[in-house]
Amino acid sequence: MARVDIVMPQMGESIAEGTLSRWLKKVGDEVKRDEPLFEISTDKVDAEIPAPSAGVLAEILVQEGETVPVQAVVARLETEKGALTAVGGGGAGAGNEAPASEAPRAPAEAPANASSGEAGGSGAAAAAPAGATGNGTPGSGPQSPSDLGERLRTKSSPVVRKIAAEHGIDISGMSGSGIQGRVTKKDILSAIESGAAPAARSGPPAAGASMHAPHGAVQHGPAPQPWPGDVVEPMSRIRSLTADHMVASKHTNAHVTSFFEVDLTRVARIRASMRKDFEAQSGQKLTFLPFILQAVTQTLKAHPILNASVSGNSLIFRKQYNLGIAVALDWGLIVPVIKRADELSLTGLTRQLNDLATRARAKKLKPEEVQEATFTITNPGVFGSLMGTPIIPLGTTAILGLGAIEKRPKVIAGADGEDTIAIRTCAYFSLSFDHRVVDGSDADRFLAQLKKTLETLPDPSGA
Repeated sequence: MARVDIVMPQMGESIAEGTLSRWLKKVGDEVKRDEPLFEISTDKVDAEIPAPSAGVLAEILVQEGETVPVQAVVARLETEKGALTAVGGGGAGAGNEAPASEAPRAPAEAPANASSGEAGGSGAAAAAPAGATGNGTPGSGPQSPSDLGERLRTKSSPVVRKIAAEHGIDISGMSGSGIQGRVTKKDILSAIESGAAPAARSGPPAAGASMHAPHGAVQHGPAPQPWPGDVVEPMSRIRSLTADHMVASKHTNAHVTSFFEVDLTRVARIRASMRKDFEAQSGQKLTFLPFILQAVTQTLKAHPILNASVSGNSLIFRKQYNLGIAVALDWGLIVPVIKRADELSLTGLTRQLNDLATRARAKKLKPEEVQEATFTITNPGVFGSLMGTPIIPLGTTAILGLGAIEKRPKVIAGADGEDTIAIRTCAYFSLSFDHRVVDGSDADRFLAQLKKTLETLPDPSGA
């Protein structure tokens, strides 16, 4: 019998820590290779981590809810053969490197991107593997603890560096609340909120800090206190990250929202006429959303400012059309991204939508699948909402909200020009945009063209 170290995997190159949210096995349980062993939450995504080999779970070292650095040993697995290894490499107490056959099969790493979609959190610093130099090349020996600590302290995430640059804050002089004093998004938002020069901070949040505010930010007035009979629950990791992102967006983007009513009667007729054959051929359920996504990508090409990013005093006009689609989960919200949506057919968009939504609910998304959105669509209409004012994801300039699609009486022109009342299938579309760079006329022209595209959609049958 031999023991294999199970380590906290690195879920993206900008991720330095992860929270072990739930054990799926208990000590003494037998596990098969690739069987889900535990769930983790990072700044980018929630995921199930599979067992690297078959065996018995012998020891659990990290409890549910604990946050530890990547490559930290979280458990040990007893196996029938093989030497003591640190699966994933670089784990504490590793005796030898893991053989190639024992490499972790966790979701692949993704490059850091300051323009990630709504589900992207603050990100974290990348901890270099032991034996690597600061530039990522192999070194002559293991990295000293002080060197690693300095790297973790000074190397913040792209989102943190972007916010700091926009507000003229030097993060190298800050002592953050992350690993080894690393500056987190909560720290930078706290510094901005206070309006004071960044100062060293240690210990728990000050009295009066709001549970709804970034770490260290003091709300106006006393913090709410529980009353007899109340239930107090800490925020889940995904809820906390969503809160951070929403606050950061409100601090950064100048939000304005426009509303248009769109007549989807023609889309409804086309969908009804092709639905049976489409679903029989593709095996996919055909909803209104793929039609809307196709129209959005076409319209974005004519209005590039809505597919752009703000970088300091510069604008980055994205040439990829990556659509973030907000997915409501029982435990929070996540935004998987359909990459290069303009290159996909109606069938391709439908497949991608269904696949990403299914894997989001099963915690099977990879980090790169929730990054690099250039425009986002949220669909609260499925819950009955008529309209809303969604918050723009950081790194983008707009988000489209879709209200409930329902039949309404409308006044329309008859065949000979007289007014008549007809039953039409309609929905309200809302566009929240960053008024720093997007004018109201830009937003309204975008919505007007999107409305026209959907209301004059060509029928594939030629009708």
